Amino acid sequence: MIQRHGPNECGRDFIVGDIHGQLALLHDRLNAVGFDRQRDRLFSVGDLIDRGADSLQCLSLVLESWFYAVRGNHEMLAYEALLGEERGSLKTRDAWMINGGTWALEAGLAEAQMLLQQSLPCMPYAREISIAGKRLGIVHAEPPLDWRDIVTPSQDQLWGRTRIRRGDETPVSGIDAVVVGHTIVERPTWLGNVHYIDTGAFTTGRLTLIEARTLMSGIEPRREM
Repeated sequence: MIQRHGPNECGRDFIVGDIHGQLALLHDRLNAVGFDRQRDRLFSVGDLIDRGADSLQCLSLVLESWFYAVRGNHEMLAYEALLGEERGSLKTRDAWMINGGTWALEAGLAEAQMLLQQSLPCMPYAREISIAGKRLGIVHAEPPLDWRDIVTPSQDQLWGRTRIRRGDETPVSGIDAVVVGHTIVERPTWLGNVHYIDTGAFTTGRLTLIEARTLMSGIEPRREM
């Protein structure tokens, strides 16, 4: 359910929003910050695939030693269509295609299925990073009210939008800050200690990339009673 990461002692950590097959945009953003694949780490909020032609190449990033993603709802739509109990059914295939899975027809369904089978075990539902003595959580859509509940599977982690629809600024307890994607925002937005960074790369051409240390610089470490 969750993978925890110690501090990066030799380089920088970055978090990127929903990529959705926009590989060229990702390369542009990484080049702009001088990303060093030998020293730096890149964390993704999920939704690497769908709606973009380079979805297969974006999914293969999870096999790189410098790239760490959580799974998004689009990875799970692909899973249901290609690997789930109802794989191959019109219901699951249509749901995926309607939501941007048509790239797999061109790439080849067999190849997409094989890569997805390799990639999903590398994509937990949540990650946690130690940044300058603080703890930063990452989940695709919506964290629980208490980060300690992250180990319990929940559809909200993949699909939830309750917090942002209500403008709920209640901090998530048990963690210093959480970064999420899933819901497109005009610009990166804080609600309490939850930071939304999906700026709609597939439709706006804006892919958000944030250095974790900068993100956490103004946040006081949380002390639980």
